[in-house]
This record gives sequence, C-alpha cells and structure tokens, in this order.
Amino acid sequence: MISDDVQRVDAYREASARYASARDVESRRSRWVSYMRLAAFLGGAAAVVSALSAPAGGVLPRLALGAGGFMAFVVLVSWHGRIEARERWLGMLAQVNAESAARVDRDWEHLPPAHVAGPGPDHAFAGDLDLFGRASLFELLGSVGTEAGRLTLADWLIAPAPPDVVRARQQAVAELAALTTLREEFAALGRLVEPSRHDLEVFFRWAEGGPWLRRRTGLLWSIRFISASTLVLIGLHASGLTERPLWLYPLAVALAFVAVLSKRARETFQRAFSRDRLFQQHSTLFARMADAPLSSAKLQQLQSELGRSSFTAAREMKRLASIRQYADARFVPLFHFVLAIGLLWDFHVLDALERWQARTAGHLRRWFDALGEFDALCALAALTHDNPGWAMPEILEQGDRLTAHDIGHPLISSARRVSNDVTVGPRGSALLVTGSNMSGKSTLLRAIGLNVVLAQAGGPVCATRMTLPPLAVCTSMRVQDSLEAGVSYFMAALGRLKLVVSAADGVEPGDPALLYLLDEILQGTNTAERQVAVRRVLAHLLQCRAIGAVTTHDLELAACEELASACEAVHFTEGVERHDEGVRLSFDYKLRPGVATSRNALKLLELVGLATGSRPSSPSIR
Repeated sequence: MISDDVQRVDAYREASARYASARDVESRRSRWVSYMRLAAFLGGAAAVVSALSAPAGGVLPRLALGAGGFMAFVVLVSWHGRIEARERWLGMLAQVNAESAARVDRDWEHLPPAHVAGPGPDHAFAGDLDLFGRASLFELLGSVGTEAGRLTLADWLIAPAPPDVVRARQQAVAELAALTTLREEFAALGRLVEPSRHDLEVFFRWAEGGPWLRRRTGLLWSIRFISASTLVLIGLHASGLTERPLWLYPLAVALAFVAVLSKRARETFQRAFSRDRLFQQHSTLFARMADAPLSSAKLQQLQSELGRSSFTAAREMKRLASIRQYADARFVPLFHFVLAIGLLWDFHVLDALERWQARTAGHLRRWFDALGEFDALCALAALTHDNPGWAMPEILEQGDRLTAHDIGHPLISSARRVSNDVTVGPRGSALLVTGSNMSGKSTLLRAIGLNVVLAQAGGPVCATRMTLPPLAVCTSMRVQDSLEAGVSYFMAALGRLKLVVSAADGVEPGDPALLYLLDEILQGTNTAERQVAVRRVLAHLLQCRAIGAVTTHDLELAACEELASACEAVHFTEGVERHDEGVRLSFDYKLRPGVATSRNALKLLELVGLATGSRPSSPSIR
C-alpha cells in the first residue's frame, strides 16, 4: 500500500511537471505576441500620423497601412487572449495535480488554505475531530474547486445524511472515482471561476428581486420608440429626404432619459455582474457536468437539474456572458457616450438582462446547488481514487453497534498510520481505552469520529470494512480554557461534558443513536473527585440511547466494578529500553484487550532529564 502511494504521488508530480512545461511554452508565446501587438499598434499609429503631412499622392497608401496595422492589432489581441486563457488553464491543471500529490503524501505545508471557516467552537464535534482548518479533513478533501462545492461539502461533513442518501452518494462517488480526467478538469475549471460566497449571494438576490425596467411598460416602450425614431430620422436626413436635422429632437429626449435614469441601470449592472468570471467559466462548468456520460441515479438526477432541451444552465449562463459583454461598453467612455445617447444602449441591454432574469430566477439556486453537489461528490471520489485500500462503509437502517476492521486515522499518511479493529456498542456498553501517555488513545478516538463523519457524508472510510447505524457524533476531547471569557479549564471541561450529556438525553426513539467520544474528561480536578464524577457521567450515558468510547489514564477508574462490567476494556502499551544515554520509548499503536498495566510519566520525565538524580539526555522516542 505504501509503494502504491509513492507511485501515485510520482504520477501526480509528473503530470504537474508536464502541464507546467506546456504552460511555460504558452507563456513565452504570450510574451512574443504582446510585443507583436505593440509593434502593430505603434506602426499603425505612425502611419496615420505620417499621412497628415504626406504629399497628396501618399495619403491614401499611408492611411491604408495604418488601417492594416490597427486590424493586425485587433487580430493579435484576440489571439493573445486565447493564448493567455490556455496558459491559465495549463497552470491550473499543474496546480491541481501538485495539490493531489501533496494530499496523498499528507504534505500539509504545500496545500492551500481551504477557505471555509467551519462552525464555531461550540459545535458538537468539528473542532475536536479537526474537520476544518490546517491539516484537517476538509483540507484532505480540498480537490473541491467551486465555492458552491466547498459550502456543500462543509454541510455534508457537519450534518450526517440518512442511509438512503448516503447510499446514493456512494454509488456516485464510486462512478466518479474512475473518471480521473473529468474530475481533474472540473477542479481546474472551478478554481478559474473562484467567486466568493458574497458574489453568489449578491447575484442570487438580484435575480430573485424582480425586474425594474420591465415593470414600467410605458417607460420601456418610450425608450424603444425614441431610439427607433432617432435612427430613422438620422437615416432620412443622411439620404436627403429631410432637409432639417429632425433627429435632434428625439436625441434631446434621449439625453434627458440618460441623465435621469442611467444611474439605476448602472446599479443593476453592478449587482448582476459583480464578478466577470462567474459567467464566462460557469457556462463551461455546467456544460462539462451536463454532458458527461454518467449512469448512477444521483449523478443523472443532478444532470437533470441543469435543464433539458434549449433551456439549460450552460446555455443560459453563456447568454448572460454575452449580455455582460454588451453592458461592458460603459467602460469605453467615448464609444459608450455615442451609444448611450444615440440608441439608449444601456436601457436595451437592461431590458435583455431583465428578460434573462425573469426566465432563470427560479432556477439559479437549484443549478448552483446541483453544481455544488457534483463538486462535493468529485472531492469524495478523489479521496476514493487516491486511497484504493479504503472501503465504502455499510450504513444500516438501524442498530446500536459500530464495527470497523483495520480502522486508521485518515489524516495520517499510510507510511505512518497504524490500523486496529474496533467495535463500539451495543447500547449499555462503552469502549474504555487505557494506556500511557503518547500511546495513541486520542488518535484512536479521532480515527473513529472522522471515519463516522466520512461514512455519513457518503465517502470512503480509512478501514478495510466498516458497518454502522445512523449516528449523531458528540465529543469532548480538546478542551480549552478562556482568559477572555473568564472560564477555567475545569469549567470548560464541565461545559463540554454537559453538551454531551444533553445530546444523549435528547435522543428520542427513532432518532440516530448518539456516538460520544470522551478523551480524559475532567482532568482539572483531584483524582478522588474525578473518579466519582466520571463514574456518574458514564453511568448516566450507559442508560441513554448512546454508544461511545472513553479514554483514561486512571487505572483505578478502569478497574471500578461498576464500569468494568459495562465497558469493554482495551489498551495501548509502549516499549522501554535503557541505554547509557538514557531512556528510549517506542510505541506500536496496536490495540490490545484488557486494561493497561504500565505507566510512563516518570519515564518521560527521565527522558527529558527531569527525573530526580538524572542528567538531561537527548529525548529518543520511536
């Protein structure tokens, strides 16, 4: 398995280098074309300027040469745009493959931030299980490209889905896992779009807010009549059919319209077109998603969300991109002034935009929701593809037992990960994990929790086999005090424990069972009181509709008859070697039955040179 990961990392890096090399070729070509653009423009301008002082016979040739230079400039601008687009595309493909290599290798330093804040510290499990932030599960799933995909995936991780939904996602993930090129290109396109959540909300609110101009039918027909009258009267005057410039009258009215109403048109354009790439690239994204040959029910349902026949998300976003190009005339002041006064240009563009708005407003959120789901499924599929030894879990309709074979921590690389067989449940029992410091107890709890989160999101799990019923996860593992809030460590631990107990008390018949994961609870008080308090808490949880795992250093607590009869005791241990230079500890992180029989706190003191009568030595842990 480790050698497979090495081969996968090498393959991603080779692909990244290949795309980067092709990008560099396009970059050099872009630089030369930019020089050619400049030369064509300056040459054309010089020819036109020289025509001003040329003799009579040389004016037309020089003007023709200038026109040719400007035409060449226009052609080169178009060509340059295509080269730059391809350069960005190849660069993004190189980045996507480089990030994929880093994910397989769990090389967090070479992964970009996930840009999702996640829920607050009071969430039932997100903080304890490292769902968000640096070196998190979300960062491991970071192949998701679009903002809609990131938001969807985050929702899936913190809100477990029902078994039928999970199974539908699993089928989709299994199909997408084999479609490497589709996922790679979709991720690259998503990164090129890159609108923020704010951009999407501004866009949605505008679309759902209703039209402004089309509600004023009289004003709309007046605009059409005035602009048509101006064109007709200019034509009649130019052809000599009218002697007087009658077109000045509608032009004066048009000027008044522009002075009074153009601000409203500009505001609408600003709301609708807050980000250019939102439309240019989303059309391609929707088309790529809709045209893929997919067979699973979930993926076909998402494709159907994007429309059929002539009314599709891809086509409508492309139409919107065209409308935006017409609206962008306002950024060329002199040209725009002529269009705005002579044709009432902005209002005709606004009319086209509001017709698009009326046609699509009821579909936009559904389209982007489908896009987000597809992107989130691609991220889970990438995890499946990159970890072929991981299993798709079996989600039972009901039950009170979690069983996992060779379960490991998904955020640890395969070269360092150690897997174990684990059973949590049934109701009325708990998994009691003992062991010395640094032996792997907290890692085991996080491995269980993270794999349950992955399983109920529809993804693979870091195990060879896993079976579980619907579960609501609640943890107390990473408790922190707060100087700002005036909360001591012990009070923070009590507050977290209260959250777990309240969640267990709130489980009703038919609800998912609670899975509690408690790591060294109530450490901020003396041993005698802690033992009494922990026994009471566990006794209460054992009576609830809940299953769970608890870690403790307290071997006396583990030996308590009340808990021993209800808990399955397992433990981790360590190896100790004494050398002339000091103590060496080693951990195999393998789970064993029964209660731990060893402690290592004093050995660790000796290891760092703090034991009585010892001299400091270089720490050695393996």
